[in-house]
Order: sequence, then C-alpha cells, then structure tokens
Amino acid sequence: MHPTTKPTSEEIAVAKWIKANVPCKKTKFLSHSVEYFTASKAVDKLLISPWSSPGKNKEEPLFTTRESVVQYLDLLLRKKFFHRARKIPVSEQELKARSKKKEKKKEKEDGGKKEKQEAEEEKKGDDGESSHAEEKKDKGKKEKRKIRLDMHLEQIFVDGNDAYVWIYDPIPYYYWLAGGGVVLAVVALCLFPLWPPVVRKGVYYLSIGAAGFLMFIFGLAVLRVLIFCLLWLVSMGRHHLWIFPNLTEDVGFFASFWPLWKYECRDKESPSKKDKKNNGKKKLSDDENEEKAEESGGEDTQLDNVEDTEDKSETESEQTGKDFEMIEKEDE
Repeated sequence: MHPTTKPTSEEIAVAKWIKANVPCKKTKFLSHSVEYFTASKAVDKLLISPWSSPGKNKEEPLFTTRESVVQYLDLLLRKKFFHRARKIPVSEQELKARSKKKEKKKEKEDGGKKEKQEAEEEKKGDDGESSHAEEKKDKGKKEKRKIRLDMHLEQIFVDGNDAYVWIYDPIPYYYWLAGGGVVLAVVALCLFPLWPPVVRKGVYYLSIGAAGFLMFIFGLAVLRVLIFCLLWLVSMGRHHLWIFPNLTEDVGFFASFWPLWKYECRDKESPSKKDKKNNGKKKLSDDENEEKAEESGGEDTQLDNVEDTEDKSETESEQTGKDFEMIEKEDE
C-alpha cells in the first residue's frame, strides 16, 4: 500500500471513467460520508470500455479478460485510488436500539410529536449513521438488508461483491472557474480608483440606493410595531392590527410584503374568566346530580349488586373456558 511511483495519466483517466460510469452508493464510513462501488460491476464495465477495444493504431487493447482487469484494478488500489472495505450485516437488535434513540431525540425536539415521514423512512430502513441498505432477491421478492462498512485487513482487489471505497476525489472544473472568478472580483475591487468615472458614478448611485432600501425596511419594521402598540393600548388589548405581517417572517422577498395588513378583534373577557364561569356552571350541575342520585340510591344499589354477581359469574366462566388469547413476549 506504499506506491513507489506516481499514477500515470492513463491510470487517472481510467479512474475517472470508472467513477463516472460505474454505479456508486453513498454511506458513512468512520464518521465520514463516502462513496463505494462493487468490484464485479467495475470489472463488467471495464470489459466494454474504450480500453477493451483496439486503438486507432491497431494497438492491443488494455483489457482482454477479467483477470487482466482485476490486475489493473489491483494496481489502482495499491496507488490509493480506492481501498477495500468489509461489509458487516447490522442485526435487528442494533436497528431497534438506534430507532429507540432516534424516537427519544425526536420526542425531545418536537415535544412528543412524531412526524409521519420520519416513521416511514425508519420502516424502509434508511439510516444516516454508518449503514446502507442493499437489496437482495428472495423467491421473486425484494428485501432490504442493512449493512455497515469497516476497513478490510487484506487490501487486494477481488472480483466479487466486495465494497471498494473511493479515495480519489478529483476537483470539478466549475470549482476552478468559481475560484478564478472570486480572485478577479477581488482584484477589480482593489483597482476601483482606476475605473472610468462613469462606472464609478454608477456604483456610487447603486450603493446609495441599496442603503436607502435597507433603511426603508428598518423604518417600516419600527413603524408597524409602533402602530400595533398604540392601537393595542387604546383598545385595552382588544384590537390587533399588523401592517405587513410577513415582513419579519422566514418567507420569500415578495411574500414578505403580502398581505398588506392583518386585523383581529378579540373579546374583552379573557379565557381565564370564561373558564371560571364554565367551572361554576359545572359545579352547580354536579350538585344537582348528586341530590338526585341520593334520592334514587336505594334502587340503584340493588341493581348494582345484581350486576356485580352477573359480572363475577361471567369472569369465572371466561377463566375456566376454552377461549383464550395468546400474547407474545414482545407484546408484554
């Protein structure tokens, strides 16, 4: 695993082609988000790649058999383009423990509310930590098997279903373009005194317009609060008027200026007073019911005794009868 030579341009081209054409899966490996591919799929793709057919000058193809592809990929592994990982199946106990931890965290964050989407994701087996779902076919049915990746002690390339995690991560071209644009913008700002007078005047007016717009927004926010407070004090908390109610909300630019106002009129009686009145009415009705119950108490006690004897006989028959319900240990 200690390469003596640097990778050649051909090896870099082959690695880029594999990463672009061989299907990869994303997972977390040692608390890092990584991509990995399956060895057999990479070999199959390289056998139909441009390097498996003769070149323009009728040169011999680079890949002729599966063994030649495996040897070449083993060379790429030794030059640290990727490394071999070991698939470890996740047991049901670990999945249950993780689901319980997730449910506890959700209850703390949401105040006991569980979201339906997250419950469906947990049932499907989508785990964000260190495992990945793979499909296996069993008698025409697709089942998902949970696995996690761990470092393999034997770092060799084997044609099979082993996982190989990518180490080679080329920088996309648009990163270079974005970096160059940032550098040019900084240089242009530093050379602002050398700009033509017309351009400098345009930038000056634009900056004044942007500052004026920001001051207008701040002034509008203060004004709406003052109007709300004044109306609330005059009406003793009955009338609530907000101008641009979505101005300070987390919405889009145009949505923050619509609707223009929001008005609410609330009753003078507070909810606490209403609750006291309702409680008083309930107490009066309870007292009346108690008086009626005392008058008809003698008759009810006789009926209750008869019903109790019938219930006892029914429970005894249920205990000695043949009808019963099996309870599994998990339900207990």
